[in-house]
This record gives sequence, structure tokens and C-alpha cells, in this order.
Amino acid sequence: MAAATALEEAAAPMSALCGLVQDFVMGQQEGPADQVAADVKSGGYTVLQVVEALGSSLESPEPRTRARGIQLLSQVLLQCHSLLLEKEVVHLILFYENRLKDHHLVIPSVLQGLRALSLSVALPPGLAVSVLKAIFQEVHVQSLLQVDRHTVFSIITNFMRSREEELKGLGADFTFGFIQVMDGEKDPRNLLVAFRIVHDLISKDYSLGPFVEELFEVTSCYFPIDFTPPPNDPYGIQRDDLILSLRAVLASTPRFAEFLLPLLIEKVDSEILSAKLDSLQTLSACCAVYGQKELKDFLPSLWASIRREVFQTASERVEAEGLAALHSLTACLSCSVLRADAEDLLDSFLSNVLQDCRHHLCEPDMKLVWPSAKLLQAAAGASARACEHITRNVLPLLLEQFHKHSQSNQRRTILEMILGFLKLQQKWSYEEKDERPLTSFKDQLCSLVFMALTDPSTQLQLVGIRTLTVLGAQPDLLSSGDLELAVGHLYRLSFLEEDSQSCRAAALEASGTLTALYPGAFSSHLLPKLAKELQRGESDVAREDGLMKCSRHFCCLQALSAISTHPSVVKETLPLLLQHLCQANKGNVVTEPSEVIAVCQSLQQVAEKCQQDPESYWYFHKTAVPCLFGLAVQASMPEKESSVLRKVLLEDEVLAALASVIGTATTHLSPELAVQSVTCIMPLFLEGNTSFLPENSFPSRFQPFQDGSSAQRRLVALLTAFVCSLPRNVEIPQLTRLMQELLEQSCCHGCPFSSTAAAKCFAGLLNKHPPGQQLDEFLQLAVDTVETGLASGSSRNQAFTLLLWVTKALVLRYHPLSTCLTSRLTGLLSDPELGPAAADGFSLLMSDCTDVLTRAGHADVRIMFRQRFFTDNVPALVQGFHAAPQDVKPNYLKGLSHVLNRLPKPVLLPELPTLLSLLLEALSCPDSVVQLSTLSCLQPLLLEAPQIMSLHVDTLVTKFLALSSSHSMAVRIAALQCMHALTRLPAPVLLPYKSRVIRALAKPLDDKKRLVRKEAVSARGEWFLLGSPGS
Repeated sequence: MAAATALEEAAAPMSALCGLVQDFVMGQQEGPADQVAADVKSGGYTVLQVVEALGSSLESPEPRTRARGIQLLSQVLLQCHSLLLEKEVVHLILFYENRLKDHHLVIPSVLQGLRALSLSVALPPGLAVSVLKAIFQEVHVQSLLQVDRHTVFSIITNFMRSREEELKGLGADFTFGFIQVMDGEKDPRNLLVAFRIVHDLISKDYSLGPFVEELFEVTSCYFPIDFTPPPNDPYGIQRDDLILSLRAVLASTPRFAEFLLPLLIEKVDSEILSAKLDSLQTLSACCAVYGQKELKDFLPSLWASIRREVFQTASERVEAEGLAALHSLTACLSCSVLRADAEDLLDSFLSNVLQDCRHHLCEPDMKLVWPSAKLLQAAAGASARACEHITRNVLPLLLEQFHKHSQSNQRRTILEMILGFLKLQQKWSYEEKDERPLTSFKDQLCSLVFMALTDPSTQLQLVGIRTLTVLGAQPDLLSSGDLELAVGHLYRLSFLEEDSQSCRAAALEASGTLTALYPGAFSSHLLPKLAKELQRGESDVAREDGLMKCSRHFCCLQALSAISTHPSVVKETLPLLLQHLCQANKGNVVTEPSEVIAVCQSLQQVAEKCQQDPESYWYFHKTAVPCLFGLAVQASMPEKESSVLRKVLLEDEVLAALASVIGTATTHLSPELAVQSVTCIMPLFLEGNTSFLPENSFPSRFQPFQDGSSAQRRLVALLTAFVCSLPRNVEIPQLTRLMQELLEQSCCHGCPFSSTAAAKCFAGLLNKHPPGQQLDEFLQLAVDTVETGLASGSSRNQAFTLLLWVTKALVLRYHPLSTCLTSRLTGLLSDPELGPAAADGFSLLMSDCTDVLTRAGHADVRIMFRQRFFTDNVPALVQGFHAAPQDVKPNYLKGLSHVLNRLPKPVLLPELPTLLSLLLEALSCPDSVVQLSTLSCLQPLLLEAPQIMSLHVDTLVTKFLALSSSHSMAVRIAALQCMHALTRLPAPVLLPYKSRVIRALAKPLDDKKRLVRKEAVSARGEWFLLGSPGS
């Protein structure tokens, strides 16, 4: 009885399995296959039991039934091949190989089973070869469907990955078998796999035997690739994928050279652009693996084809690829190792290139001069040998031609060609000075460059400056005499008139580059001249036009900053600039703020150049920052006789320029050095300790916070620049006291400049402060101060400014309190006094600052803070607009316009349908700032969301035309630009308005401002063309 029960329990699972098999084979259901595979993986059945259950199906006389039975077994094996034992694999392989001779309906399922077995780690040695032989012999791959052909390629790939040595034992038979499989393949999905297999055959040294040409033919028949992927292709195969895969095959072995090179020459000479490009790119790839032996017989034809394409093509891409191919050819010929008795093909090849191109260089006005120069430069750039060969042949000719031609435009062309060859010399290093090709031409080159620098043609001077820079970069090429002459020319060119701005800018740039290479020459020959120019006194004004003196003075300052590219030179230019600033403070030079600002701009440029060198940067900081603080403190002291000159340093724009220098000189300090500096500067502002200043003898104490004069309070702007540029991990001494003093000063109503500076400083420190109790205390103190100030009549504006900057500091770092403060700011839009300022405040919140709260100054600026601000606050602005009285609505529109104008357009587009009506209403706002901000927001939306904007075309046309007559020039220009952008909307929508718009745009054609007329012409022209053919 017990035995019978056990038999029943054992039979139950087999019965279930047979049921699943029956459902799959006869019921044509797909689900049972996955269920059987899952049961095999879980141990419910063995593969042997599955085969037994399939017995009748596998032996059925009906091919479709056999096919379904084998399909079920194959699908199970694909999921369970890792569970197979070696003995099972052997029997299954024999079974599947035998079934390869079965009916063609069975073959796809058999191949799927063999693919599963090719993945098995239990596959015994020798069976991979057996399987492939059977496939090569029994399967006519070309008659299979794409998916089944892909299965065959997958089987081969799996065996090549896991049974490489066994397959190599087949010798050339494996290669021949694969050639038969691949022959005639057309599907790009299969070709990608097939190309990879061919590449592996070659790169992994499989035996190709006598089938090299056959393997080449079976792959090269696809060259060049002509494939356009269908729309919405789920496989994502691109034409470039096939091109690169095939190119990797064709360029993988020199054994293809005798077959491939004639094919490439034929395709380059064809009329098909894509074939030319593909062939030239493939030739460049082949040159990386070919040698002289493979190229020798084809060099004349290759050169003729490349020369013709560069000389005659109308395509810049073909020209560029032709030059790249010539470069690769020359590099290949340069790198080949020669036997002692072998011919050096490089010399003969370059001689042919020179012979065909050289004579064109003598015709600077003809169209082939530049193609010839490019060909020669492409070859010369391939190797040191090629560069020397071509340079020694071409440079004497070009030097002769320069002197032979007298016209400036001809000389410029020749000098530009010389410049191209000189630049190539920088790629190669020569151990001996005499080996350098340029050594023998040094004197002629220098003479030629100096002639160009003195030519009246600005364009020739520009090329001469660039050539001088390249010559200077060549080691030991310029003598001390040449350098002195060069410095003299650069000095002269640095003081050219306004109409030669480009030449003067190039001369300054060249001076900076050459100073880094030859600091001694510029210190000896240029600095004394600049120092003398800087010190020209009042006596010069009497003899010289004041405007010209001012212009020369600014040029001198620019030259000093331009040459500050070497640490030793910085130690001379920085004292000169600071001394000049000190003299201005003492009343010895000029009183104009623009002069002091110009000096500060030069100092800032020097600081920026020093940022790359920590030693120079620290020198600049410890020299310039105390000096600037000292000058400002001196200027803020009360004097018995008021000095007009000294007051210049306390003007808003001058203090801003000084602050910019201090900030630039601080942002790149290391934390260790920043600590040294902060321990000196904080006592200056909090305790009046002036001991670290260069001149620290002042008539009274410096107390910018403790009841100091308004002049002293203004210097908080300099403190702001310093502390807001420090690294975040630098601890500021007496921070609590500093924050209290800043809060108190930010609400002082005597001087808006100093109160704003204090608010900025407070906000900058808040932004960097780490989270914790102290930050919470500072924030509570700030909120209390703001609320008290807003409740007071005398300091409401100052309290609002503090609120604005504190809000921005918190918005940038995603602080939770920013939501409350932004809500407070939104509430102020309804305030009769502060409403317009609150609306403008949204512009500040969304824009990037230049002085504080910057990433360069180490502020905590989170990515996408604008997007988050938009998401959190625009709904409240929209709701407030709808609920606000009519006289307050413009404030909401203005704030909303500022937010949307600075929002990334991809974020705005999804919200456009709900916000567009408000933007259109903002165009009717009388405030020109709102109008300009809204127009700036709408213009890109017309280009990026034409379908949505088309729904409001009547309103847009009417409002844009009305604003094109605005009293504000900026609004008129923006409105006309929007009228231009309107033409991107669908033409049928716009055509009813065409005549009306053309008539209306006639008025701004007579606008008194040139820029307005220019935009009107552009917009009206587009509307005229609207609806015409090809528009």
C-alpha cells in the first residue's frame, strides 16, 4: 500500500509536466515554456525528465509538432544551461546535430538549442568544433530568417569566446565555413555581429589560409556603407555604427592592402560625397597598421586622388579628410623600419608632393595657393623627418616670395603660410641646436617679421605679431638683439590709436606670452618705458592733447597688466601700479575716478594671471591688499583741508573697483594663508588696529562700526569683498561681534551704499556658515532686525535690502527658512512704498551676482536653485496677482516676469499654457522694465514653442507693434526682435497679418536710433518673405 502511494506521488509531478508540454506543443501556448524552465531551475524536474515528457513530440511524423517540441526544450535550455552536466551536454549535442538534417521548419528551434549549449560551461572539448562543422555542412544559412541567422552568428561568437584554441585547430576550414555563413548577409543587426567576428578572426590570429581575398570580398562588398535607419527604429542601429565596425575590419590587417587600396582609390575618385569621406577616413585608419611595403605600389595613385580632392573639392569636410589622409600616409612612411639597402619611400613621396605644390606657392593671388600650403603642412606635421624635409625646401621659397611681392595683401598671404610651417616646428624637439631646421633661416625670418610689424597694413601687422609669438616659442632662436627689437615693436603697437584696437590687443597678448618666456628682456627693455610713460606729469598735458594723454595712460596700464605673466615681472609691475595709485591718493596725478578705476582693472587682471601660481598669488595678496586697505583708510580720515583728490577713492564706483581687486586676490588663497590674512584684517575693522597697513600713522582712529564717520563706514564694502571671498573652512575671528555690527550698520539710513554693503556681507557670511545653533541664532537676529526695520518709517528701505540679501543667501543653499522669507517678500508686493522695489527684488533672487554669493567666492550655490524657486513661489505670485487690487497688479506681473525671464526655458515650456496669459498682460504694464523683461522672456519661446504661441498670435502682433513705438530704445529693439521671431510661427497663422505688419514696421525704419532701424529692417524683411516659395 505504501509503495503504491509513493508511485502515485512520483507520478503526479510527471503528469503535471506532461500537461505543460501538451499545452505548449499542441495547445500552441507560450506560457508553459517559462513554467517548465522555472520548475527545472527550482529542482522540480530534471532536463532528462523534460526530454522524456517530450518523447512523443520529438518523434512525431508531423514537422510542426517536432518543431514545437524542440522549441520547448531549447527555451528550457536557454534558461537552465548552467545546470547541465557534461554527460547531458554530450547527449544533447548529438541530438541537436542529428536534427540539423531535419525538416526546414525544425531548424530554427534546433539552432536556439545549440545556442543555449554553446553557453554551457560543461561543454566537453571537441564538441564546439563538431557543432560548427555540422552547421557549416547541414544549414543553408542564407535561407533562414533574420533572427535565425543572428542565432548562427551568436553560436560562432560564443564558441570563439570560450573555445578559441579548439576553433584555431580547425585551421582555415573555420574561416572558410564562416565566409559561407556570412556571404550575402544584408540585415544591419546581423552585420554588426558578423563584422565583429571577422575582426576577431584577424586580431586573434585565426588561420586565414588561402581565403584572405575571399574574406576581404565577403566584407568589402558592403563598402561604403549605404544605410538609412528606419524611423522609430527600436534597435537604434545607426549608419555610423556600421561604418566604424566595417572600417575596423578593413583596417585590421596589412594582408588586405593589395585588395583594399585600389577600392579606396576608386571610391575617392567617385562622385558620391559620402563614399569620398568614408574612403579617406578608412585610408587614414589603414595607415596606422600598414608599412612601406603595402603602400609602395599605390603611393602615386593615392597622392593623385588626395591632391585632386583638396585642389578641386567644394566640400570642406572632404578637404579636411584628404589632408588627414595625407598626414597619416606621411606618418606611416616616416615610421617604417627600413633595411640598409631599401629605398626610403618618404623622401621620394615628399619630393612628389613638393613638385606638385611648390610652384603654386609663388602665386599668392591664385586659388591653389592655400590648398597647396595645406597639403604641404599636412605632410610636414606627420613627423620630424617630414617637417625638416619640407621646411628646408619651402621656407627659402616663401622668404624669397615675400620680398618679391610688394603688396600688403600678398605679403600677408605669404606670411600666413610661413606661420603655418613655423607652428609645425613646435611639435618636434631637437637635441642639438644645429639640427633645428629654422636655425639657418633665423635672421631672414626675424627681418621679415619686423618688416611686417612696421607695415601700414593692420592685417599684415596682426599676422606679424602672431609670427613673432611663434618664433619666440622656439628655444634659442631669438638673440638678445632680436628680443630688444621685438620688445620695441610691441611697445609701439601697444599704443596704437583707437582704429587699430585689434592690433593693439594682439600686441598685448603677444607681450604676455613672450614675457613668460623671456622675463629678463621685458624687464630690461619694456618696463622702464612703461614706468616712464606712467610717470608723465602735468607738464605733458600742456604739450599734448589731454584726451590723447588719457588714452596713452590707459594703454600703459593695460600693457603693465598684460606682461604680468612671470613671477619676477609681477614683482616689478605690481609695485609700479600700487605706487601710481598712491600718488593719485596724495593728489600728485589726476582726480578722475575713471583713472583710479583703470588702475584697479589692471590690478585685477594681474591678480587673475597670478591665480595659476600660488607663490605669485600670495605675493600679490600680501602686497596689494594691505596697500589698498591702507589707501582707503587714509582717504576716509578727516582732514583739516578737504582733498578733492582723496575723495575720489571713496566714490561708489571706485570702491567697487577696489573691492573687486581684493576679492580676486583672495578667492584662490589656501586656507592656511587665508587664516594669516584674516587675523590682520578683522582687527582693523573691529578694533581699529592698523599695524599691518604699510602707512599706519593716521590722524584719528579707524572705527567703521563704532560711530565712525560716513566715509569710514563706506569701507565695509572692502571688508565684504575680502570675507565673502574666503574659503568656507576658514574660521573668522570674532564672528558673532562682526555679524552684530553688520546687522546694525545695514539698517543705518545715513548712507545707502554702506548699509547695502553691510547687508551683502552679512548675507555672504550666512550663506557659508555651517548648519547649527549659531546659524539659527544669526538668522533669528536677522529676522528680528528686518521686522523691526520694516515697522519703522525711517529705515524701511534698509530693512528691505537686508531682507532681500538674506533671502538670496538662503535660497542659494536651500535653507528651510528661505520659504518664509520669500513669502514675506511676496507680501511686500502689496506695500504702497516698497511694492515696486520688492518686484525688482525677484530679479536679484534669480540672477547671478558678481561680487558676493558667487561660486568663485566659495558660496554655497546649489544646482537648479532657480527651478526650485520657480516651483515653490510662482503659484503664490499667480494667486497673489489674481487677488490683488488693480493698482498693485503691476508689481506681481513685474516679479513674475523677472522669475520667468531668468528661468531655463526647458523648465518654463511645460508651464507655458498656464502662464502665457499673465505674460501677455505684463506687456500692457506701463513699466518699461516689466515690458523689457517680458519681451526677453517671450522671444525664445516664440522659437521653441510655436504651436502654443500661435494660439495668441492676434494679441502678440498687436502688443509687439505697439511696443515698437515705446519711449525706451531697449523696449523698441526687443519688440522688433519679437516681431522677427514671430515669423517662425506657422505661415498660415501669420499671413492674415502680413500687410498690416509690413505697414506698421515702416515707422521704425525712420527711428532716430541706428540699432532700432537695423532691427526694423531685419524684421520687415522676414515679414515680406513670409509665404513666398522656399521661405
